[in-house]
Amino acid sequence: MTAASARPVVVLLAHPRPGSFNHALADRVRAALAAAGRPVRFHDLYAEGFDPVLTAEEAYTSGTGAEDFLAAEPDPLVRRHREELRDAAGLVAIHPNWWGKPPAILSGWLDRILVPGVAYRLDDAGGAPESLLALEHLFVVNTSDTPEDRERTLFGDPLDAIWRRCLAPYLGEPAVTRLVLRVVADARADRRARWLDDVEGEVTRLFGGR
Repeated sequence: MTAASARPVVVLLAHPRPGSFNHALADRVRAALAAAGRPVRFHDLYAEGFDPVLTAEEAYTSGTGAEDFLAAEPDPLVRRHREELRDAAGLVAIHPNWWGKPPAILSGWLDRILVPGVAYRLDDAGGAPESLLALEHLFVVNTSDTPEDRERTLFGDPLDAIWRRCLAPYLGEPAVTRLVLRVVADARADRRARWLDDVEGEVTRLFGGR
């Protein structure tokens, strides 16, 4: 395994209910990464009590002054998440589709972690960002109870726009893979087992590095 492939992968889980299918997906992702020899930086955002509320002092989007200020972040958990993302080769996000967006705790994570000086540099507020990250892969696993045709024709799949078009440019333009598992609420055990296998296969394909 090369030095690049040995770089860690950050795994984010955003579901409030212990024992949820999202938790089972996260367990399978972690096991597959371990089998591939990848260091894992795992965060169950609800379990660790991540505070998603952006402070007034953190609400800056551009300029070196903002970078200098944000570098002095007083919250040790926020600092840890930022440092881990800087070192990561990949990001895996596991969360349900709630109203076409991630759960609030994950939205807050994006607000507080993807800041100037960490994720990007933006000298001019109206300009294009210069990414400071070196993510090779972004893998998003979404559970949903909306059928695919309805999601596409009625809603336009806003989660895909969020991850692929809005966020990826700030993450170093990683290759984006998104797997949507639906309809989850009434899925039988055998169907859920196949989904777990599908997720494991994608993790092995993206991060195996052998």
